[in-house]
Amino acid sequence: MITVNNRILKTALLSASTVVAASASYGLISHKAFQDFKSTEQERLISSKINQYTNYQAPNTSKTSITEDVEHTIKSGESLSSIFSALNLSSEDLHKIIHANSTGRQFSEVLPGQDLIATVNAKGELEQLTYAKNPFETLVATRHDDNFDVKLFSKKVDHQISSAKATIHSSLFEDGVNAGLSEKIILKLADIFAWDIDFALNLREGDDFTVVYEKLYVDGKEFDTGDILSVEFINQGKRYTAVRFEDNQGNTGYYTPEGNNLRKAFLQNPMDFARISSHFNLHRKHPVLNTIRAHKGVDYAASIGTPVKTTGDGKIVFHGVKNGYGNVVEIQHGQQYSTLYAHLCRFKSGQKLGGNVKQGDVIGYVGKTGLATGPHLHYEFRIAGQHVNPLSAKLPRSMQMDNALLAKFKAQTQPLMAQLQKAKGDELLAKN
Repeated sequence: MITVNNRILKTALLSASTVVAASASYGLISHKAFQDFKSTEQERLISSKINQYTNYQAPNTSKTSITEDVEHTIKSGESLSSIFSALNLSSEDLHKIIHANSTGRQFSEVLPGQDLIATVNAKGELEQLTYAKNPFETLVATRHDDNFDVKLFSKKVDHQISSAKATIHSSLFEDGVNAGLSEKIILKLADIFAWDIDFALNLREGDDFTVVYEKLYVDGKEFDTGDILSVEFINQGKRYTAVRFEDNQGNTGYYTPEGNNLRKAFLQNPMDFARISSHFNLHRKHPVLNTIRAHKGVDYAASIGTPVKTTGDGKIVFHGVKNGYGNVVEIQHGQQYSTLYAHLCRFKSGQKLGGNVKQGDVIGYVGKTGLATGPHLHYEFRIAGQHVNPLSAKLPRSMQMDNALLAKFKAQTQPLMAQLQKAKGDELLAKN
């Protein structure tokens, strides 16, 4: 047990006078315009909160009562119940905290690596429990009489607009990292263009991209990245541009500058950053059987355990073992289309025959079950029951937005496109 003199709690509450909602601005304005300042009234509230939650006195005790702060870093596999047991804290108190209110239930979702502080009195009784959920949210449970009051304190999250530009020399991932992008942003970029660019097959040296995205700050320190706001990718000389837009129902997506949704009925690729090891070929010699047998799909080589995604919305019509295919998931997409995913090492838990899946859902993991010489995914695409080459088949696209929504789209996305042009211009200027 480690005594820490309330240091984490005071730090967490000092800048959390009220629950402040995260806010963002996407216009062409400077970072200073995002900054908030503390008013005299805020300072008064901060002092009030600190006094309320750090100088609490239990009934029938004096101001000289001794309390001790016990800090515990949550380990993998630990639950709040096991932590309370290890710290000799009351399981009854834990029940009261979890069921104090809707906020209290968040204590049951503690994550490895996060800090938990138990403030106990001289009798070893819990007076206060503090959990830092993330850099900007802190849960505090404070004893009042025989119950607990649970509150969530949030710091203001500052959204800053940043940009990066990179040229492809080896791979999207490696060159993106070299340009200073996080893995999270690189994966989002791949998802945005997943319907138009096959990053396993069509990427070429000399392709380049420019991306405008958010960086998230708390107390002046960067802790995460937010959304991609606008992005341009030039693949084999063809320009693809996407901009983020929120419609009237609050749904967000990525669109072309003309207002066409980039989300199509089917993804180009069922995996991220996979390599094609065998193409669609009706006259291929089978590598195991050593006979001429049609290869009615595309093979993607990847390490065992790589997640496999369904390429379109649909219903699972087969989920099990199928002859030389090994572990198979087959999905029906409406009346005409179906896809098949074979040689999986295991299935995604919670999914079953007859269940519905959404485009991009993980349905299983790469393996080498059935007749397979090595770990890979065998992917098939059928139209009206006939096998087609998924890399060249003409697939349906999404519908364009109506005129009223298009007007809103233009107004909302114009600043984001200007940011993208500015990022491209800044890069060219730097090169010159």
